[in-house]
Amino acid sequence: MEFEFYKYQGTGNDFIIFDNRQEEFPKNNTNLVEQLCDRRFGIGADGLLLLENDKSADFKMIYFNADGNIGSMCGNGGRCLVAFARDLGVIEKETTFQASDGLHQASIIEEMVALKMSDVGRISKKRNAYFLDTGSPHHVQIVKDLNSLDVVREGRRIRYGIYGEKGSNVNFVEQLAPDSFWVRTYERGVEDETYSCGTGVTAVALAMHFISKTEADKIHIKTKGGDLSVTFKAVKKGYEDVALVGPATFVFKGLIKW
Repeated sequence: MEFEFYKYQGTGNDFIIFDNRQEEFPKNNTNLVEQLCDRRFGIGADGLLLLENDKSADFKMIYFNADGNIGSMCGNGGRCLVAFARDLGVIEKETTFQASDGLHQASIIEEMVALKMSDVGRISKKRNAYFLDTGSPHHVQIVKDLNSLDVVREGRRIRYGIYGEKGSNVNFVEQLAPDSFWVRTYERGVEDETYSCGTGVTAVALAMHFISKTEADKIHIKTKGGDLSVTFKAVKKGYEDVALVGPATFVFKGLIKW
């Protein structure tokens, strides 16, 4: 079979996207998804996204990790899928779509996509770190000299050593300014460092506010792939009106057979 695919990236976090409104993509074929995401033997990506029809929203987002398994919420993936939906003509400047963690709202102006994330009600303290769920589970740990840290080795050790086979994404953070942080992330499902992680930088922003490293309600995040910002409203029960803002860019499209 021959399918048209699209590549999009959000601050270096890259995704293969298929328009699956006709439900032709073989979603149960884990090996196929893994092969497509392989950077040497496939198209190459951090994950794969399907845009599907949804009765209660403009569209539905299905996300697969690079290992071929269904993933939890992906912030940068969601932003890229919004850009894709706009480019397809499915939406214009605003949208509501369904994802694994529920309904999301988003707006888009040129390449900048603002995505409303899930509310966060609980942040747990770990040894030298914090844990929270922003649609995906995240370990947040402050370090010194982040540039020289072996993120893959340390991230893998924490991902399996603390959180077991199910695992967690692992974020390492260094503060740059009162409202600015430098973040590197080890992503489960990719099992490597990615250039950016949307749910990860969201987790970092909320965790840094929670422990009073910042008083700002708009946090600027530097990643290997570019800059993102996170805005939110702090309330007694946690954080509401959380939004992830940054670029989402079309890279190329092509045909692939399998």
